Amino acid sequence: MQILQQPISRETLRTLAQNTFGDMIKCVADVKRGLLAVDADLHADLERLLLEDGSAQECLWGFNLWVEEEGEDFIEFDSLINIRSWQGNPSRDVEDPEIRGAIKAIVDKFITA
Repeated sequence: MQILQQPISRETLRTLAQNTFGDMIKCVADVKRGLLAVDADLHADLERLLLEDGSAQECLWGFNLWVEEEGEDFIEFDSLINIRSWQGNPSRDVEDPEIRGAIKAIVDKFITA
């Protein structure tokens, strides 16, 4: 479990995924601070890590990266931590297109080819 400080390659991501699910890795992004936490059994663990690092809960969004996939299939915007009707997101999915875009930009910043 770690907050990335510098970009990692897709190959490194694949190696990290072997620690848990093999073909998928759980992630949480802080869309305000532009941070990405990776490599835990639960999104909630990554959420806690970022909260302890100073992130605000309303800025944290969970998702999965499917390490062997490309394009739209690479990111799956699904996590229990995303259920927050008080913030206009009543489902596990990240529904706001702007938040999805911010997450994609953070992933592109930290995960290289």
